[in-house]
Amino acid sequence: MNYNWNWRIFWEVSPDAAGTYLDTLLSGLLWTIATSMSAWIMALLLGAIVGTLRTVPHRWLVALANAWIELFRNIPLLVQMFLWYFVVPELLPTAAGDWIKGLPNSAFITAVLCLGFFTSSRIAVQVAAGIGSLPRGQRLAAQALGLTTLQTYRHVLLPMAFRIIIPPLTSEFLNIIKNSAVALTIGLMELTARARSMQEFSFQVFEAFTAATLIYVALNVVVVLLMNRLERNFAVPGYISRSNPGGGH
Repeated sequence: MNYNWNWRIFWEVSPDAAGTYLDTLLSGLLWTIATSMSAWIMALLLGAIVGTLRTVPHRWLVALANAWIELFRNIPLLVQMFLWYFVVPELLPTAAGDWIKGLPNSAFITAVLCLGFFTSSRIAVQVAAGIGSLPRGQRLAAQALGLTTLQTYRHVLLPMAFRIIIPPLTSEFLNIIKNSAVALTIGLMELTARARSMQEFSFQVFEAFTAATLIYVALNVVVVLLMNRLERNFAVPGYISRSNPGGGH
């Protein structure tokens, strides 16, 4: 293979955007961060609610939570992305569907919704597992103090459960960053899409995807370091072992 290496390509002008190819990749990075963070906030809120419902003493709420988890967890992410982008607007009334399709950032909104719902089902399982791992005496003690079920979850169970599940939450945070690359299939110009665009215009495929890989690694390292710090600050003695820092990630 006779490949013409050109690492100076990053400082050459990109035809698909104002600036250099490096600017193009950085623009994609910003879209990746915006999509991942928006979807993560959505997933964390929904996951906490669904995971909590999975542990309440009401069968119909538990069944509803289980249905949510099975629905979004068992359909491939790529299929869900296509369903949200191509199918859902067609199922809505014509005016609503046309309005959604006409939004200037429809690909971004679709990606956030899809990643948020998909990841919420995974976080819900972890939240439920965290609550289930707590000693039964904590719930009984809260009830003995006269706390309602809502107060028991808010002030006793959920704060402890979230401290316990920080390591698996870190994994889900990393996953949502990597899964955001799927959004290129619906036209969102995030980091992977920008690297692909750079490769198509310049034919420097190795340089483009090497840069994208290094950017993803750097971004994920920052997330791991921040979550490790968060875990150390909120660790509960006896619940999280610190003998292997970061080993749960």
